[in-house]
Amino acid sequence: MHDARLERTRPRIGFLGVGWIGLDRMRAIVECGAVDPSAIADPSPEMVAAARELAPDARIAGTLDALLDQELDGVVIATPSALHAAQSIMALERGLAVFCQKPLGRSHDECVAVVEAARRADRLLGVDLSYRHTEGIRQIRDLIVAGELGTVYAVDLVFHNAYGPGKPWFYDKALSGGGCVMDLGVHLVDLVLWVLGFPNVVRVDSRLYSKGSPIIRDGDEVEDYAIATLELANGVVARIACSWQLHAGRDAVIGADFYGTRAGASFRNVNGSFLDFTAELHRGTQRQVLASPPDAWGGRGAAGWAERLAAGEAFDPDCEQFAIVAEVLDRIYGR
Repeated sequence: MHDARLERTRPRIGFLGVGWIGLDRMRAIVECGAVDPSAIADPSPEMVAAARELAPDARIAGTLDALLDQELDGVVIATPSALHAAQSIMALERGLAVFCQKPLGRSHDECVAVVEAARRADRLLGVDLSYRHTEGIRQIRDLIVAGELGTVYAVDLVFHNAYGPGKPWFYDKALSGGGCVMDLGVHLVDLVLWVLGFPNVVRVDSRLYSKGSPIIRDGDEVEDYAIATLELANGVVARIACSWQLHAGRDAVIGADFYGTRAGASFRNVNGSFLDFTAELHRGTQRQVLASPPDAWGGRGAAGWAERLAAGEAFDPDCEQFAIVAEVLDRIYGR
């Protein structure tokens, strides 16, 4: 039987930006059933029409201001990167919880400003660092926390995309904040720190390239290949490499290898897939499968934020991790 009282108590959510990733996250949030999808804003009539199929009763708003006028409890932001920080702060200052696509900001300063706005408003802030929510990475983290790998001392992470982003703003440094590091490297930095419990990063060395040549750090060019070494306070050395338009022989090469004194663990994409992953535990030459496809992980972070919001959660100090990741990206960029 339909309970009208339950309907009234569900948080009302607005969706700002319903392109392919915004629409995918909206679907996950609608399907979890924890919130009421109440409003949609996107400049594309086609995207709005697709979103209305998921939420036929949602109101259409022409702008962020109009969206914020809809008496909402939270907003999901999936717009170009240059807008994320300002739009998140606007929503938080109106008393709304926020779930934002990565990167939360184009710099550490922008991310800190958003986190502080969430703290002042006492509102739940989430960022779609989606690879945390893959079953393989969760299993590896649990094993490391339990001491199954012994002392972890080295981590190798890669994210090579044989394509580049389709939208021109990705290649405009003022709008994007950077190239493949900002787009893909953010996930790798977040993964190594999140899995290991956010130890301090004591040193960062990096090299950035565009079309095969080193780039000028304070120039206008964005990098399409980057390699960085992070030395962590717990003694771990993490090597990170990411790229766009690499001759990879497949759509993507995505992986994370964790090496410990007792065992190792690996997380890898399958046959070049952006979505399918395996995870294994390694002891010497022996391999034990931890996770394999299928795993519907893409919308897990979004749905989890919606469920936490529905449960009444407010500011979570863990969102300070988003600013820590951004600071490491700044150091990779040498700024």
